[in-house]
Amino acid sequence: MAIFITLKFARILGDASDGDVPADLVLGFITLYSPILASLVLPISLFLGVMLAHGRLYVDSEMTVLKACGVSEWYVTRVTLLFAVIMAIVTGVVTLYLAPAAAEKEYQLQEQAAAKSGLASVIPGRFQQTGNNKAVIFIHDVDSETQRLQKVFLSQRSPDDEKMHLIYAKTGTMETSEIGDQQLVLFDGNQYEGSSTEQAFQIVNFDEYRVTIAPRDQEQKRRKLTALPTTELMKLDNIEAIAELQWRIAIPLSLPFLVLIAVPLSAVDPRQGRFGKMFPALLLYLGYFLLLLASRRVLEDGKLPPALGLWWVHLLMLLVGFGLIVRDRKMGAVLRQIFLRRKDVPSP
Repeated sequence: MAIFITLKFARILGDASDGDVPADLVLGFITLYSPILASLVLPISLFLGVMLAHGRLYVDSEMTVLKACGVSEWYVTRVTLLFAVIMAIVTGVVTLYLAPAAAEKEYQLQEQAAAKSGLASVIPGRFQQTGNNKAVIFIHDVDSETQRLQKVFLSQRSPDDEKMHLIYAKTGTMETSEIGDQQLVLFDGNQYEGSSTEQAFQIVNFDEYRVTIAPRDQEQKRRKLTALPTTELMKLDNIEAIAELQWRIAIPLSLPFLVLIAVPLSAVDPRQGRFGKMFPALLLYLGYFLLLLASRRVLEDGKLPPALGLWWVHLLMLLVGFGLIVRDRKMGAVLRQIFLRRKDVPSP
């Protein structure tokens, strides 16, 4: 989590330095990213924790002593499953409630950043592109008391011709129009209009000049399904909402199935070390979640029935975990003997 949060922090700082995110909202974005990241980190944390802890028991021969005292591997699995159920409840609270609430709050912060007057994103002494990508602005300084822009330079190119519009004003300010457009209002300046291939320029003096530098933002951005509360998501019957709901359930539901895989795979020889079976275990984990992601994408595309959805992946992992557990048990030995006997019986 520290690595991913650091990467997120560096990216948001880059956006803040470019003026896309106000500096006072940086900490808010980082805080809201933590629940979303925790929902993805908790499953792999439990999986690796069980693998390392049980591997240590095998390496130190403590599991051998437990088996000699009558403690079976299935008993160890049941105890670990109880812990997995507790962790699944915690993860369910994160994925079903905290993560959607954090995503919704993040959208509100993005709208709050977009709704700011624009002064927070203005960096004096730097050439910046306007929000509509149609002009370049340079501001010498910003008055700390009046919030007035000092010595403003603006360069625009007409979309229908090759003429350049160069504007220089002594002062200026940022305003929001009645329809929501962000406008740059300049005072006491000159406008130079012409082409670089011609020698003639038209110069116009003005007392006040208004130019739209950012279009009107939507009053409320279309919320992604990840930001919808689970109670509202359950009321929707479209395929995208069903896929999102099954994904939120799939993350906490995967924890018991991961334990069923981790407990038998952690059985290693003391000479191998507790990392002996870590590589195949990680391959199974990656395969599990890649299948979940692929099934979610196919379900969203409408190529998979909702009744099947992501449930078949859990069923597959349940069969894999059950097979690993009974592999070394008496039941597995009995099944192998029955299978071999039937194979050795001569045909009449």
